[in-house]
Amino acid sequence: SNELWRASLDTVDFMPLVSANYSGGIIITDWYSENDNDSIKITLRFLTNEIRSDAIDIKIFYKKCNTQMNCSVSEQEGNLKKELKKEILKKAAIYKKQTKDKNFKPYQPSSIGK
Repeated sequence: SNELWRASLDTVDFMPLVSANYSGGIIITDWYSENDNDSIKITLRFLTNEIRSDAIDIKIFYKKCNTQMNCSVSEQEGNLKKELKKEILKKAAIYKKQTKDKNFKPYQPSSIGK
């Protein structure tokens, strides 16, 4: 139960997935749109299992269509990428803390040898 993986899936759960390959460390969403002209697609690639800012590479693609057959696709940097990364890392940290708290067992000195 990798916290970074779970947090990423939870963050993009509103989008349909094309691929989610845990062993390959990649999540790819399908095109998502709230209108007829603009769509968005997100690719998440995991570089490490550690919860840190350079652990995940996010690519966001935008598709703008003038007509059904006249579309342009571009990768863009911007606020959405930063917000997604921040949200994923925040959730992953919470999941890690919950797991740690759940598995925490205080030290009990043994009575052997007394």
